[in-house]
Amino acid sequence: MEKTNGRIIKIIDGSANTPLVDAIESHQALFGSKADVLVTSFSDGETRIEINENMRGCDVFVVQPTSHGANEYLMRLYLILDALKRSNCWQVTAVMPYYGYGRQDKKLKPRVPISARAVADLIQFGGVNRVLAMDLHASQIQGFFNCPVDNLFGSSIFTQHMLANLTPDTIVVSPDEGGIERAIHYSKVLGVGTAMIHKSRLNPNDVDKMILLGIVRDKDVVLIDDMFDTATTICKAAQILKNAGAKSVTSYGTHGIFSGNALEKIEKSSFDTVYITDSIRQPDKLPEKIKILTCADLLAQAILNIHHETSISCLFE
Repeated sequence: MEKTNGRIIKIIDGSANTPLVDAIESHQALFGSKADVLVTSFSDGETRIEINENMRGCDVFVVQPTSHGANEYLMRLYLILDALKRSNCWQVTAVMPYYGYGRQDKKLKPRVPISARAVADLIQFGGVNRVLAMDLHASQIQGFFNCPVDNLFGSSIFTQHMLANLTPDTIVVSPDEGGIERAIHYSKVLGVGTAMIHKSRLNPNDVDKMILLGIVRDKDVVLIDDMFDTATTICKAAQILKNAGAKSVTSYGTHGIFSGNALEKIEKSSFDTVYITDSIRQPDKLPEKIKILTCADLLAQAILNIHHETSISCLFE
């Protein structure tokens, strides 16, 4: 168990992704840091939180992505933070590998909430001192907090895997205009070309048409995105790329939300392989095309650097 200047690290499992918490704690320096916390519900469905050990003076990290029951897990996070606020901790960091409500980050039409900001306000009111996230949907979300926010990048996990599987015919493709900067970053690291798919939407998760901008014939395509939700768009993109002559289509996305029948769509899609991280807890059985690359080591190192009050810029890629 890590201890610096008399401060002990305590890791709290908010219950949204217990396997990830266990993997983080298995890091040699963090082993034994998991706190004894009861996270459950009363018979009427209200959240019940009990912290069963002394937190006074501890450096506490609450690990809680908010997906697949986002409202419930967000409330659990808030109540854990409230309990810690009353426990005389030295510092409390909310570790949110996936930040729910992150896609509603601006007001696009009248009478709609800026949900990403509202959630940030709720988390801060709970008593957090710092937030550690990964691949926020929009970088501006960092500005919604008045406390420090560290936004880790999935690229630090993916690039090494891509380099190990690089071919002379590899090309990086962005599935939309919003991801072109991300695709260019990867293409520079890999030393390959870039293409893009232009898409127009009728509604959220409802794409009107998609047009490929670039040449992918006889190429090994690497499709980059930050998350997979309904998977409708990304599967259409894979089919467009295969129709345009791509030899193979592999995709990397940090967050596997997979709502609705997304898993079935991917299994029947033109993808060869889809890689995600374990930022969100996944079913025990996934389609063979989906592979998981763990983010536990990255988060564990970030936790240690925050605890030692050293820079985490070395973790950014």
